[in-house]
Amino acid sequence: MKTAEELIGGNKKELLSVSPEATIYEAIQIMNNSKTGSILVKENNDIVGIWTERDYLRDTSSKGFNPYTAQVKEYMQKKLHFAKHDENIYQLMDKFLGLRIRHLPVKKNDDIIGLLSSGDVLKEILKAKDEELAKIQKRLSWEYHEDWKW
Repeated sequence: MKTAEELIGGNKKELLSVSPEATIYEAIQIMNNSKTGSILVKENNDIVGIWTERDYLRDTSSKGFNPYTAQVKEYMQKKLHFAKHDENIYQLMDKFLGLRIRHLPVKKNDDIIGLLSSGDVLKEILKAKDEELAKIQKRLSWEYHEDWKW
């Protein structure tokens, strides 16, 4: 069963980040160009927050919100949740569902080694279940039982 670190290894994505002073519009441009739904907020080489497409939906309903002037630091999520590099896909999905979030930075030895989305993990779970089902179907097939020699 794959771990968070193995999933990241397959993605080979650069960790996207902006400074807290970046505008929402600048963050959106980076996210759009990279086809990702979140961006980390980095200050002095420390991750201080995360801002996501879901946050944008919430932010747009704020009175006076203007993505061209609003800074990410005003709207980012400051309370970060992390996954450990050795957590398996089911542990990761439990975190996504339990915390009701869609993006998790992954830590190894206090370093952030990547960022996973719930979609990354769900895709891997579906692949694992598909392989498991194929094994079961092979065992339960008619041909298997026809070859029994009593």
